[in-house]
Amino acid sequence: MDADAAGAIGLIVVDHGSRRAESNEMLELMAGRVAEVVPYEIVEPAHMELAEPSIATAFGRCVARGARTVVVSPYFLLPGRHWTQDIPALVREAAAAHPGVAYLVAAPFGLHPLMAQVVGARVEHCLAHARGEAEECEVCAGTGRCRMEVAEAAPARTA
Repeated sequence: MDADAAGAIGLIVVDHGSRRAESNEMLELMAGRVAEVVPYEIVEPAHMELAEPSIATAFGRCVARGARTVVVSPYFLLPGRHWTQDIPALVREAAAAHPGVAYLVAAPFGLHPLMAQVVGARVEHCLAHARGEAEECEVCAGTGRCRMEVAEAAPARTA
């Protein structure tokens, strides 16, 4: 299907969903960042479970905003059951309420070459923070979690 046949494209960035509001808010921020760099005017966040907006809610929002094709991008590192089974089932169910709208579940990040750069950048930032050369990143801000620790000797085992 070419872009003209697809019509307006809506993009849903979906994560697992969390009981932690802070984690869910991070996905909303990421969806906003994605919206700044992709060529699609319609970008919505969604959570697979545990929080709103759900995939069904985000799918409906895309259609309400004019999407004729909805692409669901799993914000997941590797292809597991959520990508092969759970997300496709939830997307099929959501799409059933919108006859005529095409949809695609895209691949997770996997071995994308830029992921190695992301890992390297995160590690370098954490090391710089531990040395006192950088502020905490957005993930660790206010938690005090990103700090260097030194292992202590394990207690001697008695026979």
